[in-house]
Amino acid sequence: MTLDFDNTIADIEKHTQQLIVEYAMKKSIKEKLDKDLLTKQNELEQVSNLIDILEQVRFLLQRTSEYAREQIKQQIEMLVTHCLQFVFGPSLEFEIELNEVRGKTSAEFYVISTYNDVKIKTKPQDARGGGIVDVISLALRIAVIQSTDTYKDGPLILDEPAKHVSSEYISNVARFLKQISDVFHRQIIMVTHNQYLSEIADLTYKVELKNGASEVTVYNLEQ
Repeated sequence: MTLDFDNTIADIEKHTQQLIVEYAMKKSIKEKLDKDLLTKQNELEQVSNLIDILEQVRFLLQRTSEYAREQIKQQIEMLVTHCLQFVFGPSLEFEIELNEVRGKTSAEFYVISTYNDVKIKTKPQDARGGGIVDVISLALRIAVIQSTDTYKDGPLILDEPAKHVSSEYISNVARFLKQISDVFHRQIIMVTHNQYLSEIADLTYKVELKNGASEVTVYNLEQ
């Protein structure tokens, strides 16, 4: 009787250990799936933002004459290329391909990466990491505003620009925005959590949630 009882306990302990191992494995798998899901959600957000601004550019190109269209195309390519190279280095270019489809102009957008004198053309969302999609979206918004007469004097309003750009390049984004403000004489109003982007401002306000209410104070960057 005692032997049967000991065997039962041993079986229960063995089964318990198996369950513990199985739980640990499934927990690890779940954590990986959660991490992958978050990554994909961030990628989806980037692509969705890019699609929105690309559609605006396509519309702009479709509504202009052939000569004006080519001029705008070159302006947009130049500004976006400048932005990419300013942030990531000289190995990147931005290119727009225009095609006539059933009497309508369609536009395709590409990033050209140069590796050891070899040029590789890809869609923006397929280009290398480091927040390229965010930087292209930012540059395209600026290009569209500067290429039209409908928004000559208003400020450039940005909400968390380049939030997926890695810390290695974010200071370059900050300097690029400062340059854009100086060159085009356009005020930038920006909401951001990033310190580098905050430091380019002439005036910074800090918003904090205290006791259920937002408290706004002038932020001293030297603090």
